[in-house]
Amino acid sequence: MDAGIQILVIVAIVVIALSVFLSFFPFMLWISALASGVRIGIITLVAMRLRRVTPSRIVNPMIKATKAGLGLTINQLESHFLAGGNVDRVVNSLIAAQRANIPLVFERAAAIDLAGRDVLQAVQMSVNPRVIETPIVSAVAKDGIEVKVKARVTVRANIDRLVGGAGEETIIARVGEGIVTTVGSSNSHKDVLENPDMISRTVLNKGLDAGTAFEILSIDIADVDIGKNIGAHLQTEQAEADKRIAQAKAEERRAMAVAQEQEMKARVVEMRAKVVEAESEVPLAMADALKGGKLGVMDYMNLKNIEADTQMRGSIGRSGDMLRGEGEDKK
Repeated sequence: MDAGIQILVIVAIVVIALSVFLSFFPFMLWISALASGVRIGIITLVAMRLRRVTPSRIVNPMIKATKAGLGLTINQLESHFLAGGNVDRVVNSLIAAQRANIPLVFERAAAIDLAGRDVLQAVQMSVNPRVIETPIVSAVAKDGIEVKVKARVTVRANIDRLVGGAGEETIIARVGEGIVTTVGSSNSHKDVLENPDMISRTVLNKGLDAGTAFEILSIDIADVDIGKNIGAHLQTEQAEADKRIAQAKAEERRAMAVAQEQEMKARVVEMRAKVVEAESEVPLAMADALKGGKLGVMDYMNLKNIEADTQMRGSIGRSGDMLRGEGEDKK
């Protein structure tokens, strides 16, 4: 029994040691590489382990590249992996570009991948263009009618401008700007409804794909609808604003008239007060004149008669006005 246990322990130790050895020295991966025509030494694979590089992530893409005849090296793939790139995706994009006769070298594909763009999707998009649908763009023609336009933009990826080029959002924004400009320069919304293709021609002639990562192939108008009468709405608001301004100015004039009236009333009251004050001094002045002999008794009597006659004439005039007013009411 003791001998059997010792044999089992020895076998277990050998298996564990062999597993550790094979995990550190990937012989199976090395054999697969040699069978595929990839010349790589076992020491190179061990060195990858020491550099904390997974050998399978380098060797397997290298096998695909060798079979496709790309002529890549282990150092190129390993350096891209250490830079944080996706080696398998780069190799797949190079193979796809080669099959589609698209000029693409490893350095540019690696740069596109490190820039955060999907280089394989870009190659596929170069072969199979993509359709981008814009949201509904609202524009107003010169006659004040709102026109709502939806467009479909067919774009193809431009490999040379993928690094540093603008994305889909810029394409959508520029197309929307072109639609607004075209509709806004139309004399009537009917022109847009009759010839929606003029939007496509005008937008395409502007070269909207400059500085972007795409090449615009076509712009097709998917839908054109009529919106609100913006011109009439603006005119209504302008008329309402003018009315409020006129009301404010009229209120200002009324306030000024009321202030002037109050001022005139104050002046009349002041003048009446001065008249009353002057009239209160008349008896004293007459008394002084009588005492001083400057005014005779007959003169004083004549003055009283004139005052009485004036009061009588005033009473008669007021009575006549009242009688005329009653007669007009009866009529």
